[in-house]
Amino acid sequence: MSVEIVKAGPEVVDELRDLWLELHHHHQRVQPGWRYKDDEDSWRVRREEYLRWLSGDGFVLLARQDGELVGYALVDVRTDADDTWVSDDRAAHIRSLLVRPEGRGHGLGTGLLDAIDTELAALGVQDVWIDALAANDRAIGLYEQRGFRPAVLYLARLRA
Repeated sequence: MSVEIVKAGPEVVDELRDLWLELHHHHQRVQPGWRYKDDEDSWRVRREEYLRWLSGDGFVLLARQDGELVGYALVDVRTDADDTWVSDDRAAHIRSLLVRPEGRGHGLGTGLLDAIDTELAALGVQDVWIDALAANDRAIGLYEQRGFRPAVLYLARLRA
């Protein structure tokens, strides 16, 4: 599988809609039993967040195979100190990472994480956060292989 990974910014946000919705649907499959936003509302909110996260040093990595988008990662670079852990004032938060199902198992997730590490090293950012749904064992396993460790467990009681 020959994949090209390129860095981009807010100009590509609208290209991410279908991939975000694929991730949104993946969340629903991996962790059922919750009420999820409909596609349009989910994308509206996520699009606004993407634009906010990309307004500073944040970036998007697009993975293309034969010109077709097969995955992406969106990274927010924060400039505020953490209130709990000793960390640098600049830290990255990987907000989204998706590989389409047909691209999974070929090292594309690892390739995106490698490209994130390269970009963050160029920015001088060493501290990185990433989220995963509690039931997404496959993603959690990949992140743990990359040196991530559980730090926070969010519990929810939603009235909906």
